[in-house]
Amino acid sequence: MFPLLPSLAAACLYAGATGYQGLRLVQRARPDRRLLFAIGVLALLAHGLSLFTQLLSPNGLHLDFFTASSLIAAAVILLILLALKRMPVENLLLMLFPLGFLTVVLAQFAPSGTPPAIAEEPGILAHILLSILAYGMLTIAVFQSLLLLLQDHHLRNKHPSGLIKNFPPLQTMESLLFGFLLAGWLLLSASLVSGWLFLDDLFAQHLVHKTLLSVFAWIVFGLLLWGRHQLGWRGYKAIRWTLAGFCLLMLAYFGSKLVREFILHI
Repeated sequence: MFPLLPSLAAACLYAGATGYQGLRLVQRARPDRRLLFAIGVLALLAHGLSLFTQLLSPNGLHLDFFTASSLIAAAVILLILLALKRMPVENLLLMLFPLGFLTVVLAQFAPSGTPPAIAEEPGILAHILLSILAYGMLTIAVFQSLLLLLQDHHLRNKHPSGLIKNFPPLQTMESLLFGFLLAGWLLLSASLVSGWLFLDDLFAQHLVHKTLLSVFAWIVFGLLLWGRHQLGWRGYKAIRWTLAGFCLLMLAYFGSKLVREFILHI
């Protein structure tokens, strides 16, 4: 199946949802959660269909830089849509829908790198799935930390905007952040363990940087969770540690993937 049509459909739906949310914020009104959910589900279905056609190849999974980015964005949006029924996370969609739009367009139209196809062995596929879920959950945590930073800044300066007035209380926002961080850290732990079990050599030349940076990110997030539990870390300190761990994780995956595909061509 040709992926152009579902890619364009997903991009249009993501753009429409972003425009609707932005309009409601300008009007200082809350967006309809049911409508956001419905548009998000339709966009995600189209996104998933385009990914299905882009990922499959005769030799296994074809995960180039932009397709991997699109897959992680789809996983992030799926997680938030699943959480939307129980938690006040609709503000995150204001960042995630544009991310979905950008990644689905790049996966469709940007020039592909030269990734090797990944054999469809159950252990390796489990490792890939756990990695994507970990990156997705920690991406949500980063977006949540940025919203928390914005909310804290506005409340300190006593100039809450229309966007901030629609946020849950600061304590709820912090609880959501650390919930996402804990879930992401556990998934990252499982990803590292599965890599150790199923990959031939985690410290092979083409994997060593990814492995080391992922371990450093795991340590950073683990220390942050320990600091929250034992020392009561919150606010700017928690946000800085979250961003530091996320940067390490993104360098581990996307940095090494970018260099291998577009610079070294391996």
